[in-house]
Amino acid sequence: MGSAIPEPASFRDPDSAVFYADGLVLRGLSEQGAADWRQLAGTAFFPRLVDEGRIVRTALYEAEAPLAPRGEPWSLVLEHERIPVISYPFEWPFAMLRQAAICHLEVLLAALEEGITTKDGTAYNVQFVGSRPVFIDLGSFEAASGPWPGYRQFCQTFLFPLLVQAHLRIAYQGLLRGSLDGLQPGDVRGMFGGLRRFKRGVFRHVYLHSVAERRVTASSESVKAELGRAGFGTELAKATVAKTLKLVRRLEVKRSGTAWSDYRDTCSYTDDDAAAKRAFVEAALAAGPSRCVLDLGANDGAYSLLAAGHAEQVVAVDGDEAVIDGLYRRLRQDGITNVLPLVMDLADPSPGLGWRNKERAPFAERLRPDLVLSLALVHHLAITANVPLPEIVDWLHGFGARLVVEYVDRPDPMTRRLLSNKPAGLFDDYRIDHFEQLLAARFHIAERQLVPSGTRTLYLCEP
Repeated sequence: MGSAIPEPASFRDPDSAVFYADGLVLRGLSEQGAADWRQLAGTAFFPRLVDEGRIVRTALYEAEAPLAPRGEPWSLVLEHERIPVISYPFEWPFAMLRQAAICHLEVLLAALEEGITTKDGTAYNVQFVGSRPVFIDLGSFEAASGPWPGYRQFCQTFLFPLLVQAHLRIAYQGLLRGSLDGLQPGDVRGMFGGLRRFKRGVFRHVYLHSVAERRVTASSESVKAELGRAGFGTELAKATVAKTLKLVRRLEVKRSGTAWSDYRDTCSYTDDDAAAKRAFVEAALAAGPSRCVLDLGANDGAYSLLAAGHAEQVVAVDGDEAVIDGLYRRLRQDGITNVLPLVMDLADPSPGLGWRNKERAPFAERLRPDLVLSLALVHHLAITANVPLPEIVDWLHGFGARLVVEYVDRPDPMTRRLLSNKPAGLFDDYRIDHFEQLLAARFHIAERQLVPSGTRTLYLCEP
């Protein structure tokens, strides 16, 4: 075996650690971790949920494995199926975080039925394969005893964000990105003052939780005892998880339209423009099989869905939580499983976070696309976000993939609207000749097509 590369996010549990070797995703287990695994492997729920795709597919690794970090051999090594693209809870829209929470609770409930619980309840224990949530932390399973140890983490990273958006219509993405530990009970309690504390799920999971935590200043065992007195004892564990699952399933957000959720009805495309653009993109997609297509500024996902028929995996990214939420719901409804929708401001993409800024990797390091779609995006980055054109082209080149990019020229109604609120002369370099010069310096322009209206140009580029 080649040298092992530790997973930067897997270092806190002494009984379980993920690492990579020879292109494989492996998990080393201590003696205690191996005992927990054997108990898990002997249950009825585990193989059933693996077959249903709700727990990551896992097998014993029989070959020689690297040593543990302190130099001793692992008692057991597992091999996990690789997740195509890693994403994080602060990149998920409401419906996606809710579905991940449901997955986590359903897995836990099935485990509790056979005397097993999970050590923690963090949202980072779940990943998505396209639109399907998958529980990935097999090192979290252990024999059940007392209250669920992961309840606090589940509240902070799953339930509190969902309650805040469902009841207060406050987007949680920035809050979760600001703290990998999630939302603190006391902070969330402050958001639900007065009669708001009696909104569905708030009094029990926020108010009582906050009161219990304020009383406890000692060890985690004291926290367990306090939560037990609040109704979270071992004898009520299954009932509590079932009630929490019921609550999560009922949470919903009341939506109002955004500028981008109504984009298809208000954009400046003619029917001929739209048809020409779709044909150009489809030809680029059909030119060769793609493992991963990245759709930047995906909006409602029209082109992501088009790409889904040509690629193993599509990652659809947009800054509007409402449209990505709508896309995720459509994917679930239509049974489309190879599109991963993410919420992200592309002028401020997800950075490296956590310990040494490596625990959660930057967005650009988590995927290697074969084809990038950048449709009706450049003018927004250049004019709205004030990102210089050379920076935009360098950024697109950095993905190392084929590129379909759309340039929206100055006479276009959308560009004129964006420029109307900007000082005169500030964007004089936003010109098609300047853009093409920059593009040609970084790519080979294989195809160029002006759409019928004459204000938008499509390019197919090779890096």
